[in-house]
Amino acid sequence: MAVSVSILAIIISLHLIAFVLAIGAERRRSKAVVVPDKYDINTYCVYNSDASTVYGLAAFGLLLISQTVVNGVTRCFCFGKGLITGRSTTLAIFFFILSWISFLGAEACLLAGSARNAYHTKYRGYFGAQDLTCATLRKGVFAAGAALTLLSMLGSTLYYWAHSRADTGGWEKYHNDQGIGMTNSSFPSSFPPQQQQQQK
Repeated sequence: MAVSVSILAIIISLHLIAFVLAIGAERRRSKAVVVPDKYDINTYCVYNSDASTVYGLAAFGLLLISQTVVNGVTRCFCFGKGLITGRSTTLAIFFFILSWISFLGAEACLLAGSARNAYHTKYRGYFGAQDLTCATLRKGVFAAGAALTLLSMLGSTLYYWAHSRADTGGWEKYHNDQGIGMTNSSFPSSFPPQQQQQQK
């Protein structure tokens, strides 16, 4: 199976867009300020934006689509036919595992970060209580998801490339097992002596 430039372009594009969205989610994390209520008895948290949650979920979806595309084309490595044994297959297995580990890690960071960023503390406590804080997402979760997204892109791209080199589409196996070889004929080159005498 030859490497398809369009498939590579789709995989890389989806990963890069997901990476940009993850970086945007990291920079647009929700921040909160503590303000007193109108009676100056309790305080509550006021959050500025939920854009980070939207960016994180969008990156999550794009990464999922990209992983579906590459594993759909390669039949998730488990259902392929005609994979030759050798270096290409070994590399395909290695990058297959790498792509899945980095994909799952990135998805976990993006989903957990989006969920945590969407969680808002309503009331903080009594006015003047300085030991209580508003619930916010800590720094670096979306950044880790972005880094793992790049690693997933590398693993998916190299996995598709190695799988394409190792996949013969079943042709080579059929050719080697069912091919017709050139052999010497088993028919006699001349008539038996008795037939030769009858012909004379």
